[in-house]
Amino acid sequence: MPAPLRLGVNIDHVATVRNARGGTHPDPLRAAEIALAAGADGITAHLREDRRHISDTDIDALSALLRAQARPLNLEMAVTQEMLAIALTHRPHAVCLVPEKREERTTEGGLDVVGGHNWITPMVARLSQAGSRVSLFIGADPAQIDAAHRAGAAVVELHTGAYCDAFREGDDNAATEELAALRAGAARAAALGLEGHAGHGIDYDTVGAISAIPEVVELNIGHFLIGEAVFVGLSPAIARMRELMDTARPAEPMA
Repeated sequence: MPAPLRLGVNIDHVATVRNARGGTHPDPLRAAEIALAAGADGITAHLREDRRHISDTDIDALSALLRAQARPLNLEMAVTQEMLAIALTHRPHAVCLVPEKREERTTEGGLDVVGGHNWITPMVARLSQAGSRVSLFIGADPAQIDAAHRAGAAVVELHTGAYCDAFREGDDNAATEELAALRAGAARAAALGLEGHAGHGIDYDTVGAISAIPEVVELNIGHFLIGEAVFVGLSPAIARMRELMDTARPAEPMA
């Protein structure tokens, strides 16, 4: 039987809206509380080097809230000494190392673990020793998955953006190829003993196919849910995503 599928809700863009005007509203901490009540299994937040959305104060507050509720915080961060120091201070349940460029609007691709082995591996070791489960955000490339295993990561999060973009654009051939790559990547990761997560660009229309990949045990979804919340509210948006995930996950085979 496939493993249960968890939902991590990324609250970065609540902070984006807040920062557009300054002040304290809307509060990402409140969004985290609502998300957990609505069916999220954990909270994801990306502390960028330029602090364009989530702030250090947000991480302080989220760490305290989630620790008090015994719920996981997944801290996304670049592979830098500054971010390492912050992670070692808070020791979140999980740390997801991601590529980061200041000029990008959002994370545009996966981490190059093959090329960055010499500086990624020591960071994975430091974070793991501090008690955080380390995930590497990568494309569904066999070489990158193998490198993530060699680097000592416990988890790989597969970048689903190319599949989601192709699906929305109506490019059936590309969508089919990208989904096949995700399936193969998740299977390869599982064979190596890596836990498989997936995220980026997932919406109501694309979540079903990704949820149906049996080796994927966690989805991290943010931008779409925060955008949909403008129209229907955060709780209903998350509840609908949770419903679609649960419907798509293959059931236990009949005996």
